[in-house]
Amino acid sequence: MKKIFITFFSFIFMLSTVFAQKGINFSKIYSGGRKLGFCVDSSAKSIYYDNKFPNQPNTSFNYLPEVNNISIQAYFDRKDDVRQYRYTILADNKPIVVNKSINKKQLTDIETPDLMSFTRLGVLAIKGKNITTLIYNINKPLDIYKSVFYAKPIPRVKIVLFSKLVAINQGEGFTNLIAPKERTKLSFSKKDIGLRIIKNKSDIDYLYYVLIKNKLTNKIIFRSTYWEYGSYIDANEFLPYVKIDKSIFKKSGDYEIIIQPFLNEHTPLKEIEKYTARYTLSIILDEEKLFTNRQMIIFGIITPLLLAAIFGTSLFYIKKKQAKKLAQQYKQKAIVQLQLNSIRSQLNPHFLFNALAGIQNLMNKNEIENANRYLTKFARLTRNVLDSKELISLIKEKTLLDDYLQMEQLRFGFNYMLSAPFDLDMENIEIPAMLLQPFVENAVKHAIAEKGKDGEIAISFEKQVSNLVLKIIDNGKGFDTTQTYNGLGLALSKNRISLLNTIYKDAPFVLDIKSGINRTTVTITLTQWL
Repeated sequence: MKKIFITFFSFIFMLSTVFAQKGINFSKIYSGGRKLGFCVDSSAKSIYYDNKFPNQPNTSFNYLPEVNNISIQAYFDRKDDVRQYRYTILADNKPIVVNKSINKKQLTDIETPDLMSFTRLGVLAIKGKNITTLIYNINKPLDIYKSVFYAKPIPRVKIVLFSKLVAINQGEGFTNLIAPKERTKLSFSKKDIGLRIIKNKSDIDYLYYVLIKNKLTNKIIFRSTYWEYGSYIDANEFLPYVKIDKSIFKKSGDYEIIIQPFLNEHTPLKEIEKYTARYTLSIILDEEKLFTNRQMIIFGIITPLLLAAIFGTSLFYIKKKQAKKLAQQYKQKAIVQLQLNSIRSQLNPHFLFNALAGIQNLMNKNEIENANRYLTKFARLTRNVLDSKELISLIKEKTLLDDYLQMEQLRFGFNYMLSAPFDLDMENIEIPAMLLQPFVENAVKHAIAEKGKDGEIAISFEKQVSNLVLKIIDNGKGFDTTQTYNGLGLALSKNRISLLNTIYKDAPFVLDIKSGINRTTVTITLTQWL
C-alpha cells in the first residue's frame, strides 16, 4: 500500500512540474545564491534576488511577489566532481526532495570564461509558497548553502512587547512587559541594564533588522540583525527578540524604533516601507534626574556639611566603579553565551547531515520500512536538536540519546544500554543540551559501526556525592587521544566545554577520554552540580 501511495505522489509531483514549465522564460537567469540560479515567468516584473545577510552568511533570500512558476538550476565548475554534491528542496518547510545526488548525465556545458555546466533541479509552482533549497558537498558537510525563494507577501512586522532588562544574581532577567503604542514612555532606573524588543514570529525572521534613531540628532545609534527566542505570552510560543544595552541611550528624549526587511540596494524604498514598522520610545533616564538633584543639594548645602558631601560623592563614585565592573562581567558572559550559541549552531547541521546520510543509506539498500521508522524518529530528534534551550533535564537528554541510538541501530545493528541510579532526580536535574550527543555520534561512527551486531555502547548517568558523572563506553578499536583529528564534532565539543567553564566557574566541567584496544571511555564530570 505504501509503494502505491509513493508512486501516486511522485506521479502527481511530476505532473505539476510539467504544467509549471509553461510560461517560464529560460533565456533570463537570475543568481539565486551559491551555485544556484533560477528562471521565472515571462510576465514577472518585481524580482529581488540574491540578498545576503550579515548573520546568515550562507543564506540567500529571493523575494518573488509576482512569480507563479520557477525553474531552479545548479551550476558547477567543469573541474567539480558533481557526484560529491547533494541537494534538498522543501516547500513551506515540508520536504519534496531529500539528500538527492546530482545526475551527471543531465549536465549541460556553458561556454563561458569560467567553463561551467548546469542542470535543472526542478520546475515548481511557487505562488503563495516558500521554497527552500539546500546544496552541499558531502566532503564538506558543514558548508551547507541555503537559498530561499519567497513568493508570499512579506509579513508586516509588529512589536508585541517591550521589556526592561534587570541584573539578577550575576545574570539578567526581564521585567515590566509593556504593550507598544504609537509613542511609548519608558523610564530606566539604575538597576535596569537594557531593553528587549519582542516582535511577532514569522518563518523569515532573519530577514528583518532593527534600527534605533535619535530623533533629536536624526542619527542611527543602534543596528542589529541578531534575533534570539524566548517565551513571554505563552509558554509554548517562543517569540523573537533583540537585546539592547541601556548605554546606547545617552540622554533622555525621543528615539525611533525601526524594524524592516533586509532587501538589496536595488529594491525601491516604497517597497521596503510597506513592510516597515516604526515606533517612538520616550526614554527617561533616572540617572540624569538624580544628578540634577545632587547638584541642587551641593549648591544649597552649608559649609559645615561640605565634608559630608565630599564623603557622599566619594562613596557614589566607588559604587559606580563597582557597577561598571559588574556590567563588564555581564558583557563578558553575554559574549561567551554568543560563542556557545555559535558552537551549538555548528553542531546542529553536523548532526542533521549525519542523520540524513543514514536515511540515504537505508534507502539505497531498499530498506523502506526501516527508512520510514528512521524518518519518524529523525523528526522528533530534529525538533529537540533545534530547540533553543541551553539547559535540558537529564530525562530529556536520555530520551534524545535513546532516539538517536535506535535510529543508528537500524543501520548498524549494534547493542546499547542507557542506565541511571533510581535515586538520581532525572526530571529536575538539568545539563547543557546535547552535551553527550557529539561523543555518542563519534563512538557510533568511528568505533562500532564497522563491528555490526558485535558493537556495544554503554551510557550511564552516575551520582558521586555532589558530582554528576556522565560516561560513554564503547568496545571499538580505540584511537590515539594525543593526536588531533579532522572531525568537527569532538573539537567543537571540547571547545564548548571550555566555554562552559567560563560561565560555571563554581561547578567546572572535567572531560577525560581514555582509549585502548577494544575499549574507549569518555567521562564528563560536572563537579558540585548536585
